Amino acid sequence: MSERQRPQLLLFDLGGVLVEYSGLEDIKPFLEGGLREAASDAEIGRRFADSESLAAFQTGSLTPAEFGARFVSEWRLTIEPEAFLREFESWTRRLYPGARELLESLRPRYRLAALSNSNALHWRRNAAVLGVPALFEAAFSSHEIGVLKPDRAAFEHALAALDVAPATVAFFDDLAANVEAARALGIAAFRVEGVAELRAALTGRGVL
Repeated sequence: MSERQRPQLLLFDLGGVLVEYSGLEDIKPFLEGGLREAASDAEIGRRFADSESLAAFQTGSLTPAEFGARFVSEWRLTIEPEAFLREFESWTRRLYPGARELLESLRPRYRLAALSNSNALHWRRNAAVLGVPALFEAAFSSHEIGVLKPDRAAFEHALAALDVAPATVAFFDDLAANVEAARALGIAAFRVEGVAELRAALTGRGVL
């Protein structure tokens, strides 16, 4: 897609872009004392990224109960697995203010879709409480397609399902690795955090 060419499809990550995710903060009360006081958000984020149990849950390889037990053990949390799962599901908090209105303004002119690294619990809340699926033509979650971004197969799945060429897509994500992976496929990709940065990127691209 050339600099002046507008995309046909806008593809969005959810957490950190359109949806508020609070896990970095909300897990802290359940960490062991020394780690709770010493761990920064960056360190906790790295632990999430490296978590084998979370990756397995996000690719549909574990049931919620299996994930809860493994994650509590892996992180040595001071909470029982069932209670942890209730907390965990609530971490996908809400749509950011202005997110719904922004998507509604785009829908008459563009195809809209979502591609998220997610899991059965967060996806259930996204649908039942946040109303995410209704905002898009299609919403793809890693736990349903069996692959996580930045694996190119995640993007290829979305492109094939939507029958679009990479050059006609603009993608927005808060993680640099996912943006780089999308660009490697020929997708115009932008790293943004929150609605204000997303709106700025859309404006800069001539979409708004």
